[in-house]
Amino acid sequence: MLNKRENAPAIVLARPQMGENIGAAARVMRNFGLSEMRISAPRDGWPNEKAWTMSAGATDVLDSARVTEEFTEALEGLTLVFAATARRRDLMKPVVTAREAMAQAREEIASGGRAGVVFGAEASGLMNEEVAVADAILTLPVDPEFSSLNLAQAVAVTAYEWKAGDPLPEDFAMNHVPADKAALTGLMSHLETELEDAGFFFPPEKAEKMKLNLRSTLTRGRLTDQEIHTFRGAIKALAEKRRRAQ
Repeated sequence: MLNKRENAPAIVLARPQMGENIGAAARVMRNFGLSEMRISAPRDGWPNEKAWTMSAGATDVLDSARVTEEFTEALEGLTLVFAATARRRDLMKPVVTAREAMAQAREEIASGGRAGVVFGAEASGLMNEEVAVADAILTLPVDPEFSSLNLAQAVAVTAYEWKAGDPLPEDFAMNHVPADKAALTGLMSHLETELEDAGFFFPPEKAEKMKLNLRSTLTRGRLTDQEIHTFRGAIKALAEKRRRAQ
């Protein structure tokens, strides 16, 4: 589900060169619920068919993208701007990680402001003039010997950090209730009985400790009623096969 534009940071692409990268950036924005893309002076003009092809269905982000010729126009309405760069600049700017930047963006938006992150051209990154108008530099902990990220990859890391504080998707939420202790105790007794018949607890002086270890392991698993039913069925099947073989 997409955030309303005023409730999430804008992604600003300054002088992007390839339509494919714009489309890939739109796709990952859509993955993490961002909807506002601003594009300043795209090298190959706009619209760019390759962007729509590469977006893999994130056409709503591209259809509503704001395109400007002047970089400053792309920042209109934003009250907190981060300049994404991997290069040190001779500018007195706070430097933050994507995680820190997105935390600050949340605070800015909560107070009624608007936040945005600016990404530079694929080959050269942001110009100093573009960094100068930003409130802070956003940089990622990349290997300094191999620091260049693909444009869409850099957008992806930032977009992920924006959504990282959200809860897990409902489809992945743990939605089972552990069985009560009576059912669990019944499983333990069943297992111990069959293991005793099979001569598992040997030598006898270690039997009690072995039983305690088994009980501790089964308790730690927080089994559901269905799982206990399955385990007891498996124990019964193994025991019956052993008895038939005797």
